[in-house]
Amino acid sequence: MRLQIVGVGRLKDGPERSLTDDYLARTQPLARQLGFRALEEHEVASGGGVDAEGARLISRIPDGAKCLRLDEAGENLTSTELARRLALWRDEGLRDTVFFIGGAEGFSPEVRRVVPKTLAFGAQTWPHRLVRAMLTEQIYRAMTILAGTPYHKA
Repeated sequence: MRLQIVGVGRLKDGPERSLTDDYLARTQPLARQLGFRALEEHEVASGGGVDAEGARLISRIPDGAKCLRLDEAGENLTSTELARRLALWRDEGLRDTVFFIGGAEGFSPEVRRVVPKTLAFGAQTWPHRLVRAMLTEQIYRAMTILAGTPYHKA
């Protein structure tokens, strides 16, 4: 199964970019050993309004993909629960799982309709550039949980 992160806007050089790149690089070899094809990050252009951004996000959905929007009102999963879900989807033969990170104005009504499932990192609102780093870390953590490595100490 291919894992994808699709975010509105470009993550510029800086600590968030460095963290995201570090977790992307750490995840790749471990994910492949566990039967995940890849973890990819894609950026869609910001601007033009929430509907235009939404159309760009929707255009990135592969056929048959499991999609989740990052949203403060979304479902709160433990790291272990996220790992189990990713493993379940992989074992069910799902080809793609896509995580969407919206722009500054959030998600368009159309994105909310097309991608109703949500995932939260708590009730707080987080800056989008931090969410991208946090999500890549959580996916890496999920891979370490599935692999049984000591990274996740809970």
